[in-house]
Amino acid sequence: MIDNNAISDLCQKAIDMRSGSYAPYSDFLVGSAVLTSDGSIYTGCNIENSAFGPSICAERTAIFKAVSEGHKDLVAIAIAGGKRDGDLQYCAPCGVCRQVMREFCNSSFRIYLAKSAQDYKEFTLGELLPESFGPENLE
Repeated sequence: MIDNNAISDLCQKAIDMRSGSYAPYSDFLVGSAVLTSDGSIYTGCNIENSAFGPSICAERTAIFKAVSEGHKDLVAIAIAGGKRDGDLQYCAPCGVCRQVMREFCNSSFRIYLAKSAQDYKEFTLGELLPESFGPENLE
């Protein structure tokens, strides 16, 4: 279980990461922060590309950073997004990001959609990706 201070910290890190976003086409800035079981936090932001397909979401950026550093024991992720000059929204992960989460996380993985460090919605991966397909399906 993650305490409220740790959740607030994770949400604030996601909000702060929006400043690194490269989103000249959508003007929709997203930041994320993923927590590992040893307490490490990896952050990410969305990075768009004029060809659109090579763009990457904030969630995948953070998860891939964690995995590339040897952390596959992910516990939670916070996501913060909204238009550059607008208010933050409860920004749910896209389908591709949900599937990437499923690769490294179980159904109880926590997902926090943050409008602020204290204003967030909490979901599990199982709630956002029911009846999922994962690595064990290939065994």
